[in-house]
Order: sequence, then structure tokens, then C-alpha cells
Amino acid sequence: MKERLIEDIVGLEWEMFSQVKNVGGQAPCQEDKDNFLVMRKGQAGTWTEELLQSYYDDLQDAKAQGRNLATERYAYMMENSFPNEFEAMAKFLPTVDDDTLAVVQEIMKVYLAWRVASHHKYPHLSIQGRAIYSYEDQPWQTSFETYLRSELKTYSPKTLELLRALTLETKEAGQSLEEQCLFNIVKQYGYESLEQADRQSEQALQGLIDNL
Repeated sequence: MKERLIEDIVGLEWEMFSQVKNVGGQAPCQEDKDNFLVMRKGQAGTWTEELLQSYYDDLQDAKAQGRNLATERYAYMMENSFPNEFEAMAKFLPTVDDDTLAVVQEIMKVYLAWRVASHHKYPHLSIQGRAIYSYEDQPWQTSFETYLRSELKTYSPKTLELLRALTLETKEAGQSLEEQCLFNIVKQYGYESLEQADRQSEQALQGLIDNL
């Protein structure tokens, strides 16, 4: 049941993501379905079946309402990098109340700590990903912090509460959903561990430097 849910979720996510209208036309990442599915399955694989079902319902409800959650996510991302453009779009976005924002911040605080820990633990693997903090945002690249905040704002209150509970439970157990997600991703590329993926990344980076 969980695997079926994940497949249905990433299918709906790709449908929405591939339909996002960009100012300069379709972005290259919108043509890379395989990589998109790997990344999104990596995250979904860390969630409980109850949480997955709630998020699947979010996607279905949005689709029935003619909303595109990927478009909304990218609109929220523009708040930091393109404030003028965001201001013009804000009136079309659902209102995010203070209680919801508080839950978003609570989840983000834990995930940011996990991300920093993973960055130090697997530096060569992590360097290939997004910058961590919003102050590092660039017009051509959005940080992990900004991306996560923007995505969480698109979740329903039920989904957010379930994710908050899972996040705090995982933290209390001394584990990391961020590290689990990273492992789920590298496993799909054939690695048996994060340590192996990090070593391979180090070798690839060194090879690139040697050939400069």
C-alpha cells in the first residue's frame, strides 16, 4: 500500500511540476523526469503511510480545485529572490495563517539542523546539493531553507501536523529524516550506503579538479 501511494504521489507531483509556467519558458529540470522521480521518492519514502495518504489527499484536492501545488511552491520561493514578482502573485496564493507558519517553523528548525549535520557528515555528497540557508539564495539557485519553507506552506494543516509529529518523534529517537531521504536517493543510484556515495563523490570531484 505504501509503495502504491508513493507512486501515485510522485505521479501527481510530476504532472503539476511539468506544468509550471516559467517566465523564460520550460526549465531544463522540467524535462528530467527520471531525476525528479528519484528525488521525490527519496523524500516520500521517509514518511508514514498515514502521512502519505494525507498528502495524497492534498494533491487530489488541489487538482480538483484547479490549483497547482508546484506553482504555489515556486511562487513562495520567489518571495526571497524576486520580491517584486512575488508581490504581484501573492494575491493569488492561499492565505497561510500564523498557526500554520508556527508549525512550519517548528518543522524547519529540526530539518535545518539535520541538513547541517548531513553536510558535515557527507561533505562531498552534500556539496552537490542546494545551499543550506535562505541568505545564500541566488536568482539561479534556491536554498534548502527557502525551498523547504515554500513547500511546507502548500501542505494542508492535517499533513503539516502529521509531519510535525513524525519529525519530533524521529528527532527524539536520535535519527534524521533528512539523512534517511539522502540514503533513499543514493540507493536508487546503486549505492549501498551514504559513506560509499560520499567517497565516490569525493573521487569524482577530485577527478574534475585534476582535469582543470
